[in-house]
Amino acid sequence: MQEQFSLEGHPFIPLHNLLKILGWCESGAMAKTVIDEGLVTVNGNVELRKRCKIILGQVVEFNGQQVEVIA
Repeated sequence: MQEQFSLEGHPFIPLHNLLKILGWCESGAMAKTVIDEGLVTVNGNVELRKRCKIILGQVVEFNGQQVEVIA
């Protein structure tokens, strides 16, 4: 089942912060490492930019988990 994450009125969230907030990574440093290693996808494409701006409607996947970003 796909999770949902609300931007709560913000225009975006940096990718590494999203992984940390969701609890998918224990720390921001760990989030940056898994992104560097090519283990995170955004809309099905590997994303290597740690501060990539994740916006409304995008789907992020990591380690068998998936989240859709909502308003």
